[in-house]
Amino acid sequence: MDALVNAQCAYRVFHQIAKEDELIYRFFDMPKAEVGTPKYVANQMKAKGLQKLRWYCQICEKQCRDENGFKCHTQSESHVRNMLRVGENTKKSIDQYSQQFKRDFITLLRSGHGEKKINANRFYQEYIRDKNHIHMNATRWTTLSEFVKYLGREGICRVEETEKDGLCIAYIDNSPEALKRQEALRQKEKSAKGDEEVSQLILQKQVEEAQKLKSSERPEKTENNELKRSDAHPLQISLGTVKKPTKEASVTKPKPPSNALSVMKPKSSSNKVSKSRDDSAKPKSALERIMMKEQRVKQNVTHR
Repeated sequence: MDALVNAQCAYRVFHQIAKEDELIYRFFDMPKAEVGTPKYVANQMKAKGLQKLRWYCQICEKQCRDENGFKCHTQSESHVRNMLRVGENTKKSIDQYSQQFKRDFITLLRSGHGEKKINANRFYQEYIRDKNHIHMNATRWTTLSEFVKYLGREGICRVEETEKDGLCIAYIDNSPEALKRQEALRQKEKSAKGDEEVSQLILQKQVEEAQKLKSSERPEKTENNELKRSDAHPLQISLGTVKKPTKEASVTKPKPPSNALSVMKPKSSSNKVSKSRDDSAKPKSALERIMMKEQRVKQNVTHR
């Protein structure tokens, strides 16, 4: 009974003290840190969950806010105890952290960027956004460039260093699925190239056949029939004039009405006229013209 009374009294006293402490805390509540002060920056970093990596203890998985806090942590009993435990087999612990760091780094690179090229430092900033990531100061690689060169030597990533982009990395996918996809793409390109070559050969044959047909259909070269003058014989040219039919001869005159008397007339005169007209209409050669001229001269002589 006395113990119960004593417990109740202790509870009342403790409750009263807690109320007094709450009132004191509310009375002496300190204002917020001003913008730009170290306290304000520390509070902002703490709210984000990301702070300086150099003040992070990987063994204890504890993030300190500044150098003073990190120094106090390294002197704490828990940190010393963990360091003694790790010191028993240091190589094993470092290898474990290194393997986990490499696995997380490659997994994020493969899932986030695939086989695309990216700046190594920019990607490392993406990697350390995770608050619980493995820090590089716990691994066997002291710098990021050393780790990237290691990935290049192992054939895990393609490493390129340029003046413009700096040190860049690209993941090399050597999984069976990726190899199958690459083989399928190569086969597709090969078949497409073969189809293109076949189509080019067919087109070339068609062009050759068209050229053969064109050459066979060409007319043979005509002989040169130009007038060639020989030096031994003089040039002789015969000019023949063609009389054009007059309009009066070409126009057909209407026939007069036929009667019985006109039918009975002889047609010899009309035949002679038509023959003379036909003779005059035909083109005459030079010999004929000479003969006609001689006949006219003879006729004139006889008439005299």
